[in-house]
Amino acid sequence: MDSLDVLGSKPRLELLRLLSRRDMYVSELMEEVGMDGKTATHHLDVLTDAGLLESYKDGRRRYYTLVREVRLEITPSPNRRFVARFPDPELS
Repeated sequence: MDSLDVLGSKPRLELLRLLSRRDMYVSELMEEVGMDGKTATHHLDVLTDAGLLESYKDGRRRYYTLVREVRLEITPSPNRRFVARFPDPELS
């Protein structure tokens, strides 16, 4: 999944917002966002795989923490074309 897909999800953005305040464990995040454990874990795994989160265990709880420095590189897919026309004839 590319970075834009990862960040294009409202639930994932909400998880990132919460984790920007403090480290949290899954049950806390589930309660705050209002999603079930399986869904929360899926979104947390996607964010972790994208390099935006890290996790650690403290006893029986797995805490998630926001990676504070992220390098984002965006390259258009070779299958897509971006076309811009100036001036736009529809605006005339």
